[in-house]
Order: sequence, then C-alpha cells, then structure tokens
Amino acid sequence: MNPLFLRQQQLHTWINQETNFQCTELQMISGDASFRRYFRFLSNGSWIIAVDAPPEFEDCSKFIEVAKSYRRAGVLVPEVYCYDLQHGFYCQQDFGDRQFSQALNEQTCTQLYQKALACIPAIQSCLATASGSLPLYDHAFVQRELTIFTEWLLDEYLKLPLSSEQSLLINNTFQFLTEEFLSQPVAGVHRDFHSRNLMLIEQDEIGVIDFQDAVVGPITYDAVSLLRDCYQMWPVNLVDTWLQQWHAEFYAEYDWRQFKRWFDFTGMQRHIKASGIFARLHLRDHKSVYLYDIPRTLGYLVTVGRSYAELTAFSEFIENTVLPSVTTKQKDS
Repeated sequence: MNPLFLRQQQLHTWINQETNFQCTELQMISGDASFRRYFRFLSNGSWIIAVDAPPEFEDCSKFIEVAKSYRRAGVLVPEVYCYDLQHGFYCQQDFGDRQFSQALNEQTCTQLYQKALACIPAIQSCLATASGSLPLYDHAFVQRELTIFTEWLLDEYLKLPLSSEQSLLINNTFQFLTEEFLSQPVAGVHRDFHSRNLMLIEQDEIGVIDFQDAVVGPITYDAVSLLRDCYQMWPVNLVDTWLQQWHAEFYAEYDWRQFKRWFDFTGMQRHIKASGIFARLHLRDHKSVYLYDIPRTLGYLVTVGRSYAELTAFSEFIENTVLPSVTTKQKDS
C-alpha cells in the first residue's frame, strides 16, 4: 500500500477514535516544502485542519510549544486542539483559504505589508517556549545554512566546476556575511515569515502559520523574509518605503543606514540559503516546482550585492556564472 495513503488512513482513524472530533472524509489541502501534509474535515458543523507530520522528519512538539508562546504574545496563530506526538498527528484551527499571497496586488500591497510587518514585534518578544529557550541562530547555524548553496545548488544541481579563485570568493563572502549577520541585535524570529505563510481571516487580520522553526536571531530577519520574498518581488522603491516606515515606527533607536545594512546582509544570507534549498527540494524531495523560484532568489543576490563594495565580486559571480548556468539547466530539463 502507498505509504502516504496509509498515513492518511491512520490519521483518519486517529481522529475518530482518539479525539473529540468526528471525520467522515479528509480533504487534501496541500503539502509544502517540508514533509507535512494538510487536510480539512468537517466535524459538528465546523471545519478543522488535520496535519500529518511524520515524526521521523518533523517535530510536532516544537509547533505546539511555539503556538502557545505566540498566542500568549498576541500573535494570531491557529489553536492546536489535540495531538499525538508519537504518530505525528494533530488537529488545529482552520484559518480558511484566503492566503496573503493571493490577495496581493498593486492596490492592496501597501496596506497588507504594513499590517504584516506590524505583527513582527510581537513575534520578536517570543524568545522561549514552556520547554525552554528557542534555538540561537549562532555561527555554526549560519554556516550550515550557507553550505546548502554550494552543496546542493552548485555541486549537485548545476555540477558547476569552481576555480580556486571562485572557491576563495565564496568562502570569503560567507565569512563576511556571517559576521555581519551575527553583529545585529537579536530577537525572536519566525524564520519563514513570507507571503505563503500568512493568512487573511476576519476583518483582514493577519493569521500566521508554519512557525515551528522559530529561533532567536537577527531583528531584520522576518522583515527580509516578507519584503524580499522568494515567491514575490516588488519594486525596490516600494520595499525601501515599507522598510523605512517600519523602522521609524518600531526601531528608531537604530540608525537607519545601519538598519538597512543589517537588512540587506541578512537578506543575502537568506537568499543564498534558499537557492540551495530549492535545488535540494528538487533533487532530494522530488518537489521540482521550486526550481522556478531559483532565478528570482538569485536575482536578489545580484541587485543587493552590487550595492556594497564587499559583495560586488560575489554579485558578479552570481550574475555571470551561476544565473546563466541555472537558465541553461532549466532550458535543457
């Protein structure tokens, strides 16, 4: 029997036998970049979300603990009704189908981004759960993420041979970005605070999902995830305006130029990592749809990198070597 179908059957049985809900049919909503799968079912006139999170790959307890911490801080996250940590099943509140990403257009973007940015300070107040402190985005953590780029995008996907000069350039860039990344003040970080992980619920309030990877890290990280989204791209002047307004409202104690520098360098780190993750999702997890997000993600490295003398050579390497290789690879696929 198909393992995924078997898991779905087990989830269905668990709901009916071990919870207060009754489920006639599980309707598949989606999978995502992780191993989690989401289903919707009707119980006593209310829609409920059921989640299949295989315990060998996913830690349900982290999601549940962070959800409690976020709710206490006033972040609008789904209530977790019941769970089975051993089997990796849980049921949570249904936020509906109005995705933030799908509501974005030229008329709505400013208001929606301002509302989403306003959620971040509450998230940043969450440094721990009942189980203890959130993981720290430390030097080793940053380095592990950056190596995803070289291992999965350059080596495994592109099979790109690097000269000794290019290897040195990459290593020096990674070292520089790591130092800059770790130099800024820290706060609670959602870590995937982008348009696909936000929902619009009653009165267009922002509902936040997919927060199980929360850490303590740079104060600009979630703003970068949102405003330089790997799945959405907006004009530079608009992004700068939104960021500057957010800075003035919540972070005026920091010099604007320094804050912008933190934002830019944090974004470089995130987009280096993300481009490698997209290649890994294709090669390891057979989720090839993410390949089409690699050029956009690398594009940020080009446009932001060329604004800083320390990153110009790396920006040129991405523009002249990596991006053309990605384009060629995708045309040949």
